[in-house]
Amino acid sequence: MTGSELVLYARVHRGVAVLATTAAIALLSAFFGGTHIALPSIGSGGVTTGVPFRHELPLLSAVFLTAALDGAMSAHDEMGASAAHRFRLSYCIGLTLTACALSFITEALAVSAEAGVVFIRSLLIWFGLALLSVRLFGRQLGWIIPLASAFFLIWYPQNWWDWTSNSATDRFSWAVAVLALSLGVAATAATPWRRKTFLGGADDGIRRRGLDRQDPKEAA
Repeated sequence: MTGSELVLYARVHRGVAVLATTAAIALLSAFFGGTHIALPSIGSGGVTTGVPFRHELPLLSAVFLTAALDGAMSAHDEMGASAAHRFRLSYCIGLTLTACALSFITEALAVSAEAGVVFIRSLLIWFGLALLSVRLFGRQLGWIIPLASAFFLIWYPQNWWDWTSNSATDRFSWAVAVLALSLGVAATAATPWRRKTFLGGADDGIRRRGLDRQDPKEAA
């Protein structure tokens, strides 16, 4: 992969737009992340709760990162050979790491290094869920699963499962990040031709086992 090839690939796959958007979200968090989102409390009439704005902003960055999988050549990318998929993987990893670095630096300067780590962890979790959502619902609907999880965190915040407010060293939250990313990467790798190849191979194996078990007289 040469530098010119990567630049051309990034141009076709919205690399500049994705990085610009994630950088804007990081700046938004730096300046307005401490603002609380007023929400009515469940089961307490007239009482409102507040969730810091920066807790939910990584979701936007994660969804915008999935835009790198869309574009004029998205269908061609999924039908490409192994070399093309390695190229695509390298591009997505580089883009994601760059977005994470921009977000971490901005958040660390505005708040603290721990806040930057929490921001990145949330971004990675929602990115994995967004990739899964893209595979299940389509390239334009990567926000469905992340948004569903966000509603759960907003209405029931400050609990052991809330990765947006747990400490930077919380093991459970990092385990969720690994699981979410693994699911997202697996879903992205499950392209139509790979699924067809896998299912075709499974069908061939079933047929071969059936012939092996068949009575020789019947086979004759």
